[in-house]
Amino acid sequence: MARIYSKMGFLENISLTNKLIFFNIIFYVGSLFILATYGEQFFLNNIALTPSLILEGKSLWALLTSMFSHVLFFHIFANMFSLFFIGNFLEKIIGRKRLFTVYLISGLIGGAFFVLSGLIFNNDAPGIGASGAIFGLLGVLAVLVPYSKIYLIVGPLILLLLDFAISPILPAGFIPMFSLIVNILIFIMIFAIFSFNPKIRRFAIPLELRMWLLPIIAIVPLVIIGFFVSLPIGNSAHIGGLVVGLIYGFYLRKKFPNKTRKLSRYFQ
Repeated sequence: MARIYSKMGFLENISLTNKLIFFNIIFYVGSLFILATYGEQFFLNNIALTPSLILEGKSLWALLTSMFSHVLFFHIFANMFSLFFIGNFLEKIIGRKRLFTVYLISGLIGGAFFVLSGLIFNNDAPGIGASGAIFGLLGVLAVLVPYSKIYLIVGPLILLLLDFAISPILPAGFIPMFSLIVNILIFIMIFAIFSFNPKIRRFAIPLELRMWLLPIIAIVPLVIIGFFVSLPIGNSAHIGGLVVGLIYGFYLRKKFPNKTRKLSRYFQ
């Protein structure tokens, strides 16, 4: 009994954010298994969020499964990397229950925005990923601690845009090698930001921002670029999740004006 209790105590000490990361990773492995076992079409019809199916009243559970599903390693790495810092920071401010509520509702509403945008723009491309939920957490932080400093790693974003822009005009034989080089450079840039050497950190092209500005920088440029280049990014889901986070952030500011005022000043 003592051993069981100690293990349960260990699990209780793990932050909810880290548990969500672990669950996303487990679901990522499960998604790969489903793809390998049942095929791509089954995955798209039952796990991914396909606008036409939702509008027909089919696969409604995909609103939930899609927000935990990833199939590309870089996709889940980037999302979990962001969730680790954003989620753990916010969890210390608002607690586990509120964080879980925001995460879940932001992901669901982000999915609803994704389906609605598919209807409006006649785009039935399926979508997966935790980005909508993560943008919801970011929205809360943007309201509660708007002047806290955060670094946006610009280098990987530039490389991804170059990859999407250049790959279509490259000879087919060069595309895999080019994508591999891009991915290697992205990982180097991400880990370079943690270096104590300022010259190495500079390689990641870090951009210091105030928290309130980060959602704008993370969404608006991609929306504009999306009008000219087809990007495999669900901007509508990001916007939907962000809206939920902003609304909840303002709700907390109104309910706890003194606490949120002190919090904002502390991180100013």
